[in-house]
Amino acid sequence: MKVALAQIPIAYGDPAANLATVKEYVGKARAAGADTVVFPEMWNTGYALDQLSSLADPDGKNTQVLLGQLAQENQINLVGGSVATKEGNQFFNTTYVVNQTGELVGRYRKVHLFGLMNEDQYLTAGNQINRFELAGVPSSSFICYDLRFPEWWRTVNQTGVQVIYLPAEWPEKRIEQWELLVRARAIENQAFVVAVNTVGDNPTDHFGGHSMVVDPLGKVITKMDDQAGLEVVEFDPQAALAVRGPIPVFKDRRPNLYN
Repeated sequence: MKVALAQIPIAYGDPAANLATVKEYVGKARAAGADTVVFPEMWNTGYALDQLSSLADPDGKNTQVLLGQLAQENQINLVGGSVATKEGNQFFNTTYVVNQTGELVGRYRKVHLFGLMNEDQYLTAGNQINRFELAGVPSSSFICYDLRFPEWWRTVNQTGVQVIYLPAEWPEKRIEQWELLVRARAIENQAFVVAVNTVGDNPTDHFGGHSMVVDPLGKVITKMDDQAGLEVVEFDPQAALAVRGPIPVFKDRRPNLYN
């Protein structure tokens, strides 16, 4: 796979500006020869949670159409970060995954809501895993704060996924934790982790970038700095299977003792 990490700045409360940025970076990813591009969390609105009634995408329809068109026009797979969506009277932090034909193959609602950023006051938590095939590779995705819950990751990785995508808006002041946790989740689950953060500022936080790809042994294949940009990395997802043979952690688990 050749995956593009789209470490974009997010314009707070300005979906039109953010849409233009996403289109620009999809074009850059295609020009760089990537087959998949990954965006950060809440890229349509940023954390303008008190404005969701006017900014959130109703039923995610506009985002799904947009991602489908961009994927088809550019012949590229899109892990669409996540966006603010509205369904009825509820708001969600939602990921959409679209393959290069424009087909929606995955959807995920953030399960663990982050109190320090007031998500629990505005958003409704999801309750399902997101397993999908992308470029023929068994894959999954989580969102930001989900990174701190290894038991949730293990739930999906028992299904044999080889690549896990993680869009985020992770503050710079906790960026060392970000790096350690991403590496730990890769090692524990013997999978590649593609973690894409944002950069820049909103009214309360400065975001730290350091988007990264980590292999199933915890080796950092690539790590970006704290500036906006696009980085393309190539890796073989099948390498995850080679790691699982000698160290069969899934076979050796004793879940009857863990509850």
